[in-house]
Amino acid sequence: MKIFVISDTHGKTSKAEEVWEKLTGVDLVIHLGDYAEDARRLERVFQTEVIAVKGNMDGSYSPDDYKIVETEFGKLLLTHGHMDNVKMSPLNLIYRARELDCKAVLFGHTHKPAYEETHGIYLVNPGSLSQPRDGSDGSYAIIHTSPDTFNCAIVYYSSLTPKKKPPQSGRLRNMLNYSDRF
Repeated sequence: MKIFVISDTHGKTSKAEEVWEKLTGVDLVIHLGDYAEDARRLERVFQTEVIAVKGNMDGSYSPDDYKIVETEFGKLLLTHGHMDNVKMSPLNLIYRARELDCKAVLFGHTHKPAYEETHGIYLVNPGSLSQPRDGSDGSYAIIHTSPDTFNCAIVYYSSLTPKKKPPQSGRLRNMLNYSDRF
């Protein structure tokens, strides 16, 4: 299964739409909150189901705002992360995943991408495409699952855009230095 994971779009979905146009073979799209309404918009644009959870900017402070997605690998716990103090420590996510027999937790809230396996639980934060806080120009995650494997790649938006050539410096000076007028 191939899963496209985004979070923290905050009303700005243009980069997510641009990324979507370049992706192929996606089986599932997940939006991890802030704003959940963006997920509804992307669902219309992508013409595919987008599973979403609410975040703190959606006014959500309910323990019922967690979702579980079944994959061939096992259960994935979806949450925005603000209720679990993810900016302080991943331990609450790990405990909740174990309580719910989940093999991975997908979360947002920090606007910084992260992927690690700890205490037997995979933790994935795709970062934010629209308001990154890691000095990049945005990121998202692509997850591949099979019955035996869980693989995640954090992908930076800059990898999709062609690199601009740096300006050529010294051209005018070279022209002046080698001109016949001087």
